[in-house]
Amino acid sequence: MITFLEGLLEEKQPGRAVVNVGGVGYEVLVPLSSFDRLPPEGAKTRILIYHHITDVSQVLFGFATDDERRMFTLLLGVSGVGPKIAVAALSGLSVRELKTALIESDVKRLSSISGIGKKTAERIIVELRDKFSAGEALETIAGAEDLPGDSRLRDAALALISLGYKQDDARKMVKALKLDATTTVEQLIRMALTGK
Repeated sequence: MITFLEGLLEEKQPGRAVVNVGGVGYEVLVPLSSFDRLPPEGAKTRILIYHHITDVSQVLFGFATDDERRMFTLLLGVSGVGPKIAVAALSGLSVRELKTALIESDVKRLSSISGIGKKTAERIIVELRDKFSAGEALETIAGAEDLPGDSRLRDAALALISLGYKQDDARKMVKALKLDATTTVEQLIRMALTGK
């Protein structure tokens, strides 16, 4: 299996690149998120590879980061999701946005991606939302912008998750709280736990 290619970038077009490795040109299909990070044509490059082999073909999919490649392989593990849909998902949303949509069970956001309908989005969520470690979930929520107010609410949600609450539950508990300028994170956590 090919893990990465390192060589000169001969050609690049949205969704496709050709890497010259020792005089051999390898065609690599890339999501738009990785395409944006490619150097100019003629420059040296290193692309992480997922080598997709079927009975009738072999295709190389390239990624700028290991997170992108991991998300691609996770998506491929979902029944009914092939490489084209997985590339479309990574072209439509960043890895962080995909993780957030999965963790928050955001069917609407996933089904906004070309090629992913409501049923496929629901299947992806069911099969993948528990595939992320607690640390990844915390990191995703820490970067989320949809909690109202300031960082105190996000910190309170992170604390509730570390206490064992599910991400969705912690987020809902914190969103329901009212805070003023003097409310501390500790007070927010206490209010969330007691419901007062």
